[in-house]
Amino acid sequence: MSENNKKEADDKKQQIDIPKKEKKGEGLTLEQKLKETEDKLLRSLAEVENQRRRFEKEIKDAFEFGSFNFAKESLAILDNLERAKNAIKNDSDLKSNKDLDKFLENILIIEKDLISIFEKNRITKIAAKGKKFDPNLHQAMAEIEDNNSEVGTIVQEIQPGYMLGERLLRPALVGVAKRKNSKIEEKDEKKEQK
Repeated sequence: MSENNKKEADDKKQQIDIPKKEKKGEGLTLEQKLKETEDKLLRSLAEVENQRRRFEKEIKDAFEFGSFNFAKESLAILDNLERAKNAIKNDSDLKSNKDLDKFLENILIIEKDLISIFEKNRITKIAAKGKKFDPNLHQAMAEIEDNNSEVGTIVQEIQPGYMLGERLLRPALVGVAKRKNSKIEEKDEKKEQK
């Protein structure tokens, strides 16, 4: 036999030997291997799809909340404009200045522009005064005795809070209503404590 014929015969033997091994039970049948491979393929496709969804969500979050820190720090500008406006209005020396109204008008324009930019970027002010206290949106700084308001109602806004879309940017600092204690109730409480 020539070398080519020997090679062909060896190749045929190897091809014939493989099915014999499977028939002897040493490995899986062709159908079982196919089913196992199909299962692995489906699992791999599912994992790739889950990873693609995770990446899309991360990209979306990066676009939506990537400016979170910048927005949070920009709130200081709005706070400072409000403080400046109040300080100017309450300054007795400046009240006599005839140009005060023009100056305040310019500050108001800047403040409105900044608020407009915030709104375009989904930064909104949290409504606080007169609302029920919500620890997810508000931070209580004081309890204020008030018989006219329901307990737990916000009666004073110390610093406004803001949201960036659905995410809290800064909680509102507030004063919350509590009932006034009468002198009799206070004495009763002191007696109970003793």
